[in-house]
Amino acid sequence: MDRLLITGGKPLVGEVEISGAKNAALPILCAALLTADTVALANVPRLKDVDTMLSLLAQLGVKVKHDGQAGVELTASSLDSLQAPYELVKTMRASILVLGPLVARFGQARVSLPGGCAIGQRPVDQHIRGLQALGAEITIEHGYVVAKAKRLKGAVIRTDMVTVTGTENLLMAAVLAEGTTVLENAAREPEVVDLAELLIKMGADISGHGTDRIVIRGVERLHGAQHEVMPDRIEAGSFLCAVAATGGQIRLGGVAPSTMGATLSKLAQAGLQLEVSDDSIQATMQGRPKSVDIRTHEYPGFATDMQAQFMALNTVAQGTSIVVETIFENRFMHVQELIRLGADIEIDGHTAVVRGVPSLSGATVMATDLRASASLVIAGLKAEGQTVIERIYHLDRGYTNMEIKLRQLGAQIERISSRGQA
Repeated sequence: MDRLLITGGKPLVGEVEISGAKNAALPILCAALLTADTVALANVPRLKDVDTMLSLLAQLGVKVKHDGQAGVELTASSLDSLQAPYELVKTMRASILVLGPLVARFGQARVSLPGGCAIGQRPVDQHIRGLQALGAEITIEHGYVVAKAKRLKGAVIRTDMVTVTGTENLLMAAVLAEGTTVLENAAREPEVVDLAELLIKMGADISGHGTDRIVIRGVERLHGAQHEVMPDRIEAGSFLCAVAATGGQIRLGGVAPSTMGATLSKLAQAGLQLEVSDDSIQATMQGRPKSVDIRTHEYPGFATDMQAQFMALNTVAQGTSIVVETIFENRFMHVQELIRLGADIEIDGHTAVVRGVPSLSGATVMATDLRASASLVIAGLKAEGQTVIERIYHLDRGYTNMEIKLRQLGAQIERISSRGQA
């Protein structure tokens, strides 16, 4: 398995372009199942999770055409299969997002239940209950969700919890349902809004996206469309945490600062100087950052996907910070690895107390999940000496060429392949 070798202690200076958002691209790719026409997408990130989703769609019979860059054309005019097998679903939980579109357009679907997840259970029961409310008959057979419906019918659905993928799945199912569907307690994330904007371009009748009450008036059919995937606010936030930890000055291009309010506010509290325009952020850090308390919450609150990166920043900040994780029950696995680098962190349930230290010390650490990987990269960039990060396949799921972009900023970082070659 590949690993990263980082020689820390260098400030970051330069400019990088932020890629399209993974968490927006995955449901948007699934939306192509809702029409026989071609859906042309731009700014699709080149990521392991995106490759997995495209492989799944191709296995279903979707014609996939790459332009060699960040463009993808999808045509689901005729499918070979309505089954999403465990072999693909087990590697990426977002595969459940094919369930809603398949049932809505084809009247049936057979989708493997996702496997376990390192950061929490993330059950799909909200998806299933929502589809049942729309009239789908659902059974669980041999580890598969089997759904059938002649045509879904609109309903009022209130999920027990705010669920991003649940909102996206039900949104895609409802656009072809007969009558009006109201999604209450809906996720407000920008990625949900991005999906809704594509669906509207395809002919869907949707209002209220971006609020906790989305209204969908079902239509007979959708058509093709062109759409550009929104910028990745988590990637942008990760780079900003990196410069806040190491010092220096960077400019991020191709960003959407309007989606990053909570992250930018906390970074400013940490002492990062920010100059923000419509599509770029310039960040300057002088001296040591200040500790910042974090409490994760659904959007527009502080994103759980930024918690690990901010914890890495807090390990070298002045003072003591409190980090509270309210979304996932097991999202502190990076803590033990940060401690190996010299961090002073104590955990009590869903709360971590981080006492900032002047410096970290390089060591060999292991990535446990996607955002934990980013936190270890940030810590390694700050640590004295060399840090080796193993199991970086987690990182490749959600960050496009992270080590290459960091080298553009002057970081001393290289990928070591499983064969021992950089």
